[in-house]
Amino acid sequence: MSRIAATFSQLKSQGRKALIPYVTAGFPFADVTPELMHAMVAGGADVIELGVPFSDPSADGPVIQQAGEKALANGIGLAKVLDIVRAFRSQDNTTPVVLMGYANPVERYDIKHRQASGDSAFVRDAAAAGVDGMLIVDYPPEECVEFAARLRAHGMDLIFLLAPTSTDSRMAQVAEVASGYVYYVSLKGVTGSGALDVEAVEAMLPRIRQHVKVPVGVGFGIRDAVTAKAISKVADAVVIGSKIIQLIENQPRDKVAAVAHDFLKEIRTALD
Repeated sequence: MSRIAATFSQLKSQGRKALIPYVTAGFPFADVTPELMHAMVAGGADVIELGVPFSDPSADGPVIQQAGEKALANGIGLAKVLDIVRAFRSQDNTTPVVLMGYANPVERYDIKHRQASGDSAFVRDAAAAGVDGMLIVDYPPEECVEFAARLRAHGMDLIFLLAPTSTDSRMAQVAEVASGYVYYVSLKGVTGSGALDVEAVEAMLPRIRQHVKVPVGVGFGIRDAVTAKAISKVADAVVIGSKIIQLIENQPRDKVAAVAHDFLKEIRTALD
């Protein structure tokens, strides 16, 4: 059982829902992320989604795009992201960490660190660093069977996005390769956009669960304790990203972790 599956299993036995915050690695300061991750766990995070900075993030709204640009300017590439996970793991060996990003950095990493055996250098190094899952926005499920198998062989899960526009056939394709959880994007458009329609989410989740047997997390548009609590009544996990980025982006270095901790503690209290 992967660390993600074990976490969801434990939460289910307690009658609780998972809180999954997203932050961009290396934002707003290059060296703050391990400390920030520990603070989020102390605030009630069950799984952490760590964004891999990329120069052309097609699914990200302006808030997360700008965070990625700042992280790139801070010198954060995929190798540095793995260093961040390694540093986090030196003090926390239980909280699952999911890397969220795009295909290009992963494929570049494999080319740069190509092994004589032909195995994926990224999969090997991510597992060694302590990564638990991957969410690669632009990897369609029908092209991921081999990649998913390689991840599972190293104890990692491949996580997919589903959207209001996802068809039943797309959900079935995702169900064949997804593990850990799936991430339902509750709004059309990019991250951080629009207002959350809880009733629409509630109507969609039974359709998803007809196909997908892993837990379903819901994100995009969850910005406060009220919406988080409403979503938690129908979803297995609540994912929050853009709001955290906005809260920490202008903080001084010594306040970043505390601000994220306090916000998540409020959300955790509402969920429980």
